[in-house]
Amino acid sequence: MLGDISGVNAIYLICGYTDTRKSIDGLITVIQEQLRMDPRSKALFLFCGKRNDRIKGLLFEGDGFTLLYKRLTSGGRYRWPRNSTEAKKLTWKQFDWLMSGAGDRAAEGDKTATSKIPIILVKYI
Repeated sequence: MLGDISGVNAIYLICGYTDTRKSIDGLITVIQEQLRMDPRSKALFLFCGKRNDRIKGLLFEGDGFTLLYKRLTSGGRYRWPRNSTEAKKLTWKQFDWLMSGAGDRAAEGDKTATSKIPIILVKYI
């Protein structure tokens, strides 16, 4: 199924600034060469640019890669770690907070810190 992340074994937040103009091939290169990881693993890789208001995700689904793209529309910004030599592994709960736009407020239990922002899926085979 297109963009079904329920089967991933790990979610990695790729630290540092990523040029969000990169498409699937460019993000694969970052995963392989900079992080020495396998982009075809059962993992979701998340990238953020300098503006901190959009995220790209890369997921291999067995027959091809899916590119996920999310842009905050409420003027919010992601707090993204900037050490570009590492990937931080996220829990499902942390991923849910990130995708809901809740950030630190959700970690503190603030139930009002959610927003409904669509994710655009692009399939590349």
